[in-house]
Amino acid sequence: MILVEISDSSSVSKSSLICVDNLRGVSEFSLDFLNDRVKVRASCNGLLCCSSIPDKGVFYVCNPVTREFRLLPKSRERPVTRFYPDGEATLVGLACDSMYQKFNVVLAGCHRTFGHRPDGSFICLVFDSEMNKWRKFISFQDDHFTHMNKNQVVYVNNALHWLTASATYILVLDLSCDVWRKMPLPYELSYRVGNRIYLLDFDGSLSVIQISEAWMNIWVLKDYWKDEWCLVDKVSLRCIRGMVPGIFPISQTGEYVFLATHKQVLVYHRRTQVWKEMYSVKYSSTLPLWFSAHAYRSTMFSCN
Repeated sequence: MILVEISDSSSVSKSSLICVDNLRGVSEFSLDFLNDRVKVRASCNGLLCCSSIPDKGVFYVCNPVTREFRLLPKSRERPVTRFYPDGEATLVGLACDSMYQKFNVVLAGCHRTFGHRPDGSFICLVFDSEMNKWRKFISFQDDHFTHMNKNQVVYVNNALHWLTASATYILVLDLSCDVWRKMPLPYELSYRVGNRIYLLDFDGSLSVIQISEAWMNIWVLKDYWKDEWCLVDKVSLRCIRGMVPGIFPISQTGEYVFLATHKQVLVYHRRTQVWKEMYSVKYSSTLPLWFSAHAYRSTMFSCN
C-alpha cells in the first residue's frame, strides 16, 4: 500500500493522510496520537519517521497500527551547525531491522556553521534505537537530490540506498560501518532524453524502474554483492499514454505497481496487465500527490 499526504490549497495548515491499499481501497489515515502537526519523512517495515512541522529538529518514529511512538532525543549538533540550505536534512532515512527489533534514523546533508557558507562536507547523523542516542560522521559528497530521490530510499542488507539526481548510480550508506559508497545501475539502462529512473523496493530486494514514453522497464538486483541486475518486466504504457509525463512509481510487489500523478493514484496489475485508478483528488491540491507519497506495509513492529 502507499501513504499520501493531501494538502488543501484553501487552507495552508490543513492536510490529511490517506492510505491506498490494493485490497481495501482508500481509507483515511491518522497520526493524531502524536499530538503534533507532522510530516512523514520516511517509511520502512511498517514504521514511519515523522518530523514536527512547528518544531524544527523534532522527530518521531511511530507504528500507526499499534499507535506506539517514540520521540527521538534532540541531536546536540543543532545548536552549532546547520543543514544547508533550509535548516533541514537533505536526506532522511529510516532503517528498521524487524529480526532484531531495532531501528536507525539517518539525517544527512550539506553542512555549515553559523555565519559561514557550506564547506563541502556532508554531515551524517545516525540515531540508534538501542543506544537511544545519535552518532555523527562527516564525509564529502558532491551529489544532488531531487525531491523524488529523497523520498525513495530503500533499506536492504543493513544499508540505505538513494538514487542521485544525475541517476547514474546509487548512493549507499552502510550502517554497519558508517561508510558511503556508490553502486552501479543496470548497464542496459538507456539514458535518452525523456527517460526517467526510480529506485524502489521489490519484495525485499533493490529495484530500478525506468519510464520512457512508451515503456516501463523493471529491474531487480538479483545478486547484491556482485551487482547483478535482471530485467523482470517490460510494461507497455500505451493505454495511459497521456499520463506518462507525470507518473511516478511509488511502491511495488511481484503482483502490482502503484504509481502517483499530480492528482491520481494508479495501480498496475502485472498478472492481468490491467491499469486501474485507485484514487483521485476531488479538490484543488497545493502539491502533486507524488510529492508526498511513501511506500508502506503494516506490521506489528514495536518502536519502543
